[in-house]
Amino acid sequence: MSHAPIGLFYGSSTCYTEMTAEKIQRYLGSDLVDNLNIAEAPLNLANQYTFLILGIPTWDYGEIQEDWENLWPELEGIDFHGKHIALFGQGDQVGYPEWFLDAMGYLHDKLVAAGALPTGYWPVTGYEFEASQALTADQQWFVGLALDDENQFEQSEARIQQWCDGLRRDWAL
Repeated sequence: MSHAPIGLFYGSSTCYTEMTAEKIQRYLGSDLVDNLNIAEAPLNLANQYTFLILGIPTWDYGEIQEDWENLWPELEGIDFHGKHIALFGQGDQVGYPEWFLDAMGYLHDKLVAAGALPTGYWPVTGYEFEASQALTADQQWFVGLALDDENQFEQSEARIQQWCDGLRRDWAL
């Protein structure tokens, strides 16, 4: 089976993360991106891709979305050394300002510890939250594209497009 160079793996309990995955695939091109819902596609398929985009929403008080939580141990079986990764997350900065995008931070830290090469960091400008596990050490960047379709849906399209343009540059696509 031939596949695109980018594997986009996401978990989605509501439609937001899935819609984001579809928009990213549209911006980058379906010839470049295979969309894979982790509830249906085995996570070990990640081994077949040069580039990985991983989408994870944060639930409630900084919790990992259920599909990701169920597969969390399987991440150990994937060789992330030298793999180029980019993350995007959905969160609710109004309802859960102390845990905004925490799950994206947890996933980032796990993958970087496993040897992944992260890109696609996103500025914190334009968001209002109290705390996040998804911030870089200097607190100036999120470790991936930060989205809040619950409260800032009208800004998501432009953010996704700008982020995808950055990935095109970073990954020479």
